[in-house]
Amino acid sequence: MADFYSPVAEFYDLVPRAHAEGESALRKVLAEVDPSTGPVVDIGAGTGRTCRIIAEVLPSAKILACEPAPAMRAVLTHDVIADEDLRRRVTIVSESAESVVLPDSISALVLFGVIGHIALEDRRALWDRILPRLAPGAPVLVELLPINRPTSLPKMELAREQIGDLVYEGSIEAVPIGGDLLRMTSTWRVSGGAAPTRMVRNVSQWHTFGIDDLAEETGLVGEQLTAQTGVLRKPRDR
Repeated sequence: MADFYSPVAEFYDLVPRAHAEGESALRKVLAEVDPSTGPVVDIGAGTGRTCRIIAEVLPSAKILACEPAPAMRAVLTHDVIADEDLRRRVTIVSESAESVVLPDSISALVLFGVIGHIALEDRRALWDRILPRLAPGAPVLVELLPINRPTSLPKMELAREQIGDLVYEGSIEAVPIGGDLLRMTSTWRVSGGAAPTRMVRNVSQWHTFGIDDLAEETGLVGEQLTAQTGVLRKPRDR
């Protein structure tokens, strides 16, 4: 999986409001998890926003945090080593979803901001490794786009924040590029103070699908929690 995040890692935590609903849903589902059945696996842990939520909601859980982007992983590692509780419970690995060594039993799986970067065949291979390891009742939490088929997304604001003398303004737009793929372009403008204005653009690709598509791929039962968040669970008779 390509590293789409390191070029804009410095801006990642400037857009927490965009994730607020999903994080609330994550908390609600995690509150029902039994951490004694295995670690919580956080694939695409980023700078640690989901990892911190897992640790807070499940204070006895071990957490396997997978983040292949070096710049994102640096922030995650910084936060973990600064907190004695996280340092004891969180294991950080650099492998991607496709290559990470999984524990024998998983109490919950979190795939926020990452699953759309994985093509169908690689997702199927991932499910083949994950499904036998899910403990009874273990949820799979996913963060998706609010669309499930390729369509143009007009330019929209991601964030406008001031830090010191500088103003950070971010936006994102997307266009279909064939098959189920979108090309997503994020643009950041940093201005103010004595420094010259700085522009940073980043291009990534996202496979479009919905929670129903993932349910069909996995044989799990899917539930849409918010416009961008869903959960997959084993059927009650399994």
